[in-house]
Amino acid sequence: MDYKVFTGARIFDGDRFHEDSALVIGNGRIQAITGVNDVPGNAETIQLKGGVLSPGFIDAQVNGGGGRMLNDEPSPESMYLIAEGHRPYGTTSLLPTLITDVAAATTTAIEAAIEAVKANRGVAGLHLEGPHLAPARKGAHLAELMRPVEDSDVRTFIRAREAIGTLLVTIAAEQVTERQVQALAEGGVIVSIGHSDCTAEAADARFDAGARGVTHLFNAMSQMGHRAPGLVGAAIDHPAPWCGIIADGHHVEPTALRVALRAKRGEGRLFFVTDAMSLVGTDLPSFTLNGRTVYRTKGGYCSKLTLDDGTLAGSDVDMASTIRYGVNVLELPLAEALRMATSYPARFLRLTDRGHLTPGARADLVHINDGIEATETWIAGQPSA
Repeated sequence: MDYKVFTGARIFDGDRFHEDSALVIGNGRIQAITGVNDVPGNAETIQLKGGVLSPGFIDAQVNGGGGRMLNDEPSPESMYLIAEGHRPYGTTSLLPTLITDVAAATTTAIEAAIEAVKANRGVAGLHLEGPHLAPARKGAHLAELMRPVEDSDVRTFIRAREAIGTLLVTIAAEQVTERQVQALAEGGVIVSIGHSDCTAEAADARFDAGARGVTHLFNAMSQMGHRAPGLVGAAIDHPAPWCGIIADGHHVEPTALRVALRAKRGEGRLFFVTDAMSLVGTDLPSFTLNGRTVYRTKGGYCSKLTLDDGTLAGSDVDMASTIRYGVNVLELPLAEALRMATSYPARFLRLTDRGHLTPGARADLVHINDGIEATETWIAGQPSA
């Protein structure tokens, strides 16, 4: 076996830090975290200059990057381009995300994902965010394309999950029955409730039926009132759902995020998603979404993306910037901020072979400096181009 040994940085294993240690990998897999004097003698040594060596970041919601939106061309090549656009910011696994579109686009995206996940180029599955959303909470999606889930959709999603491996589907509670949620969950599809104006009771019923997550907590959903807790209240109070959050300084005020972080109970945790659009990794001033122009406005923690009417249209944030926001604004310990970009999304997506640096896991890695900036990434032990 050809070994590589990483030394010179603190090692974060997906849960905790290891000081004065070395990471040993072989054949693209983690072999051990060991003392610096206990490494194999025939290993190639990679000397890092301080900072932290972490599992590569995992992003469950990426609409675009590198100048390409998945909806524009739902092909394997688009998925690779999007993944490559986010790689400089530490993301080694992501789910390309198709937002509400016509049925043909969904079919094409499923076919593309089946091919893309086999290529080992950072595409870990597929996220379908629509068309089964609520027009009342459409956000930047097109309401005229939204519709309820039909039993034929359930069969399609289950077949797609079997072919792709990891399929995440965002559905509004009012567009899906409890029976359908149960069937999807039993078929291995990860159901996330989002873009929904539902009551807390309706949300709880879907969580009890097997819905595993909530898509971008606080955004495009019924809010928490003291007599009507809504989807936000249900998501925080119910022990099952994992909740993606967009931490970019525009989508949610930091006070609300800090409260939610302290309040979330149960196995489900809050984890970072970028909800990134095509402009990440480019200097472009705008892009087109379903025939509408989305404008990039500089300022704040990161740029803001809006339609003509001011509606937020995804984010312009990358995962490394999100982790910095977690530490500097949300006052998270670095270890917890890293968990929210590594082991938590891995657990939510059931990606058991990544998000942690334990023996047998994929050697998907990122090195970050003391400013929490990604300096280099590796996929299955190979340095990214």
